[in-house]
Amino acid sequence: MKHPVDAHVGKRIRHRRWMVGMTQQQLADKVGIKFQQIQKYETGMNRVSASRLWDIADALGVSISFFFEGLDDARENARSAEADLMADKEALELVRSYYAIPEAQRRRLFDLARVLSDAA
Repeated sequence: MKHPVDAHVGKRIRHRRWMVGMTQQQLADKVGIKFQQIQKYETGMNRVSASRLWDIADALGVSISFFFEGLDDARENARSAEADLMADKEALELVRSYYAIPEAQRRRLFDLARVLSDAA
């Protein structure tokens, strides 16, 4: 599961890269990694280490704080979305049903759901 901070930092990386007209490959080359890793950072699937964030900030010409701007707003929006989800009767029923499934089968269902959401 993505952490909201990782997703926010990734969006800010993508935003700045796009603003300076740089491709993922160009950024990856400047930082010394593969472009697939940049993709994972930008989607928030992989967490960016402090030293890597330093390198990315340098390559994009911004301070590290740039990647955290607006984080408080993003955190509030995430809380609001979570509250909305838990207010949804269908979502609550789904969660209750999910936890009623035996653990081994629940794990398989979770893996299937993850594959389906990645394909969407």
